[in-house]
Amino acid sequence: MLTAQALPGIPEVRAGDDLGALISAALPSGGLSADDVVVVAHKIVSKAEGRTRALAAVAPGERALELATKLDKDPRHVQVILEESREIRRAQRGVLICVTHHGFVCANAGVDASNAPGSEVVVLLPREPDRSARAIRAALRERTGIAPAVLITDSFGRAWRHGQCDVALGCAGLAPLEDWRGRTDARGRELHATWIATADQLAAAADLARTKDGMQPVVVIGGAGRYVTAHDGPGAAALIRPRAEDLFR
Repeated sequence: MLTAQALPGIPEVRAGDDLGALISAALPSGGLSADDVVVVAHKIVSKAEGRTRALAAVAPGERALELATKLDKDPRHVQVILEESREIRRAQRGVLICVTHHGFVCANAGVDASNAPGSEVVVLLPREPDRSARAIRAALRERTGIAPAVLITDSFGRAWRHGQCDVALGCAGLAPLEDWRGRTDARGRELHATWIATADQLAAAADLARTKDGMQPVVVIGGAGRYVTAHDGPGAAALIRPRAEDLFR
């Protein structure tokens, strides 16, 4: 049985804060199990790592000004999006579809003003989310003696479907994919395409346990021990489809 519990008591995070200490302090009396998955919304990781930008300090370039006029967006915000992107795939309906420097394809390169520490501040994605997940896992191991899996998430839109769904940006101690290709289904038929994105599914499950306005950036999922690994593993980078295999680019 899977369980998902949002942790209360995580304060507003600022640059330099120790996330391992904050998460450990918020844990319930029973603490952690080695089979748990600690799911962390990327915003607090980004804030702790100083990955925010004050728009007052941003000077938009010519391309940002052009796109801002087309999309009716703040040109300073657009400039930050461009700096966080290695490629712009589409610009319409007020949104830039970008390929980030990590390889994520998402709206506005993940640059977001919601839950930012100020009205003129935007929050960026962590620079190396897998590395961030490993650091949090190591900090939890040091403080609690337990090394749960750690998952860093953000909400992404999905082509052809309304709404957003949380996905994995980074992970440590977690098998991000479960490959059933070559195995058989319940009727004995060989499976050819079934490759389960377990990290993304756990990210989405965790998001259901918290409210978007409830300031609950950390969720502990229990019962997912079959996906938890002793080693840190390949991280969420394993989920990124190489360009040569992408049918939509």
